[in-house]
Amino acid sequence: MRILLTGVSGSIGAALAPALAREGHELRGLARDRARVGVDVPVTHGDAVSGAGLERALDGIEVAYYLIHSMEGSGVSFEAQESTAAHNFAAAARRAGVRRVIYLGGIVPDGRALSRHLFSRLQVERILIAALPEVVALRASIVIGARSRSFRFLVRLVERMRVLALPAWRRHSTQPIDVRDVRAFLVAAATTPHAAGGLSLDIAGPQVLTYESMIERIADLMLVRRPALRLGRDVTSIAAPVAAAIAGEDPGFIGPLMESLSGDLLPRDERAPALLGVRLHSFDRAVECALREWESGEPLGAR
Repeated sequence: MRILLTGVSGSIGAALAPALAREGHELRGLARDRARVGVDVPVTHGDAVSGAGLERALDGIEVAYYLIHSMEGSGVSFEAQESTAAHNFAAAARRAGVRRVIYLGGIVPDGRALSRHLFSRLQVERILIAALPEVVALRASIVIGARSRSFRFLVRLVERMRVLALPAWRRHSTQPIDVRDVRAFLVAAATTPHAAGGLSLDIAGPQVLTYESMIERIADLMLVRRPALRLGRDVTSIAAPVAAAIAGEDPGFIGPLMESLSGDLLPRDERAPALLGVRLHSFDRAVECALREWESGEPLGAR
């Protein structure tokens, strides 16, 4: 099939491109900056927020992967940017006759208000499903991979903090997923027969972990000991910029990310592995693989 891969310069896009090529698909990438693309695919220069280059990128495409996310706004909120980009892309894909669009968003928590981050992800999903005949929307929590920003953030905190200050959200649970499994779900979504009319699936790893136990397991697998200072209240507004500075991350990314930790982020159903034929890796195996890949190109001080 002729496939457009947006977000080709990101961690998921870079992992997905070679897997799709191995399946025999003809790939084209879409990127704002070709210099940031680290995989060997033809790239069309474009920007979904402005709409520039979308018509050219989507010409002749059968299946498009929508992996465009924004957590840092440029003069406007990231929610507004994401909504604008989704509307522009959906309209261009419809005009081009694209058969299927595959979107990777976030887990939608049950029974509580959505954070800005998760609300925006859900809004993008709704925009795509409303506009196009076949959409597969995959919803994931924390992705464990060497290039995943959320995973790298946790590793940097373990690496650089001798005592880990854990806010009240440490008690909440999620099901982190191996980037290899995310890739397998995305590849299978291109050909699944279940997509007519739109399909939303939660994808998650096999283990339910609190954020505290997840951080403890990462520290253990890094072979370091990190005592925990357990805080009794939510201090996200204070902790987010401090944690971002420690990890060398953008506060505009960390703030919305930490807001999403205010409750459990668990899948609502477990249909995805059976529907898409994916076997899941354990959390420990995911972390071990990610750390090996990370250290193959960059040393970790804590190790």
